[in-house]
Amino acid sequence: MESGDLSLPTSPVPGPPAAPATASCPSHAHSAALQPPFAQPTTGAPGVAAGDDPFGTRRRSRVQSLRGRIGSALAAILALFAKFFTAIKGLLLLLPKVKLLTTTGTALVSVAAYSLFFGWEFAAGFVLLLFVHEMGHVIQLRREGVPASAPMFIPGFGAVVMMKSLPDDALAEARVGLAGPLLGTLGAAVCLALAEALNSDLLRALAYVAFFLNLINLIPVTPFDGGRAMAAMAPAMWFVGLGTLLVLLLITGNFFLLIFLLLGFMDTRRRWRQRKTRSLEQAAYYRVAPRHRAYVGAVYLGLIVVLALGMDVSHILATGGHSFSSL
Repeated sequence: MESGDLSLPTSPVPGPPAAPATASCPSHAHSAALQPPFAQPTTGAPGVAAGDDPFGTRRRSRVQSLRGRIGSALAAILALFAKFFTAIKGLLLLLPKVKLLTTTGTALVSVAAYSLFFGWEFAAGFVLLLFVHEMGHVIQLRREGVPASAPMFIPGFGAVVMMKSLPDDALAEARVGLAGPLLGTLGAAVCLALAEALNSDLLRALAYVAFFLNLINLIPVTPFDGGRAMAAMAPAMWFVGLGTLLVLLLITGNFFLLIFLLLGFMDTRRRWRQRKTRSLEQAAYYRVAPRHRAYVGAVYLGLIVVLALGMDVSHILATGGHSFSSL
């Protein structure tokens, strides 16, 4: 349609439009004379030929074309969203594999790091024994219904499993804390039995280090496993654990002990302040029956005795040119 004034003259009386006719064609003059007085001429719009739709077909075709393009764009967007949600679903299905990759990847990094100091054989065995310890926590966390991360290895710190929430009560927390040293002690004992059967100093040294690390984990302050056991037995023992770490730090000057001391101090202060509120929630969390306290205490002290005896039996000063006399 051409641009310009497209308005049509108004008929004085409403009525049906007349048949199209043009005054410019002499052969149709009589037809124009037969038109009723209210007929509406069809040539009133400049630039519009007789018989054309004043609204034009080009606009309709453009509108239809625009609608088609919009429809195609919407279809493309919907297809993109479908692919996006399919990808998200695939990632959710791969989450267990991602956790496995996290554990495996950090384990390999730890083996490489420890190999620089103790050789790859000792490093591999050491990381395996750490994994056994952490799996004790994982198994018990699943039994308690507590969501947790996969085991992750950190060179110099050992390994860690992060709880996404605390268990239901202090007794469940104690069970989770002691499950690691229990399975870790069993792993060290198996390693010692293999060492005696094969007369292997390497396995004997691995057993010794495993007994030692599981014993250290019983220091009564979080984030150590012993601190979680104390939540059910006697939370005031957390301060004893902080004092123990401070003494060990002053004797050995070990930088990692300083980090554990700071972490333990912050966590103990936070939890002690929560207990001081004397809320019903806190009271319910730390309410443990006397017989359950005795059960946790027996397991805790029994582990200390077994681990100390294990260290004494498996003690070795050196193997493969590497000294363990400082442990």
